[in-house]
This record gives sequence, C-alpha cells and structure tokens, in this order.
Amino acid sequence: MTTLFSNPTRIFALSVGVCLAAVGAALVTQHVFDMQPCPWCILQRIIFLAIALVALLGVVWRRRAGVMAAALAMDLLAASGVAAALWQHVVASSSASCNLTLADRIISFTGLDGLWPEIFSARASCAEAAATLFGVPYEFWSLATFAMLGALAVLALLSQIRRER
Repeated sequence: MTTLFSNPTRIFALSVGVCLAAVGAALVTQHVFDMQPCPWCILQRIIFLAIALVALLGVVWRRRAGVMAAALAMDLLAASGVAAALWQHVVASSSASCNLTLADRIISFTGLDGLWPEIFSARASCAEAAATLFGVPYEFWSLATFAMLGALAVLALLSQIRRER
C-alpha cells in the first residue's frame, strides 16, 4: 500500500507546498493585516524558499544521491530556520533595532530586498514586529513549520532507504 509518506517524491512535493504556504501566509499577514516584518522574519521567508527549491530538486532528481542530498540540505536549512526563529524570539524581539544583525546582513547580501521589496524588505524593528497569531508568537508558528519540514526530510530519507531494500 502506497501512502504519502512512503514515497520521497511525494514528501518533497508536500514540503514545497508547505514552504510556499508559509511564505504566502506571511505575505497575507503583511499586506492584508498590516503585520510588518523585521529582518528575522524576512530571513525566515528566504529560508522557506530555499527549502522549497531544495525540495523541488528532490522531486526532480529521484536517484538515491538526489534524495539523500535534498533531504540533508532540507534538514540543514530547517535547522537554520529553527535557529532563526528562536533567535528572533529570545534575543531580537527585545531589541529596539535590528540594524546590522546577521539577518540584516544576509538580506542585504542576497539583494532580494532591492529586487522584490514587497516580499523581502524589512519594514519594522524586531520589537515592533513581535506579534501573535491565535495567541501564539508568530515566530513559534515559523519554528514549528521548520521542525515539521526537518521531520519530512527525515521521512523522505527513510522512505528512500526502505525502497532500496
């Protein structure tokens, strides 16, 4: 019996959807509900999109090496997303300024804020961007999604190993 979680291609495709939904939700909260993002929020968007690209490679590159590489890269990116969300909550949210933080430097380095400012431009300080969604800090939603993506990467890896037996 084939399930969603028994096929690495399906797991990677689900991961792409989760990442795009996360960024879509962030854009809705920004542009519809006026919850302006800080640099750490933008960095997490970039990480979600990087995971989506890696997962898309996993969908396309179905050989063992492709699945292994995509799963490992997804796990590393998901771990960096968890770290960014935790840093945002523990350190950055109590800071009045996010200027010249690691997140700010990475965003500037990529140039995405200049190419697509409506998506990648930080418009609030970390303290101003502190918000909740259904009573849960916004960054915890992001953290949970990164953790789920990391788990999906492990499932993709395990399903590839099972298929090889």
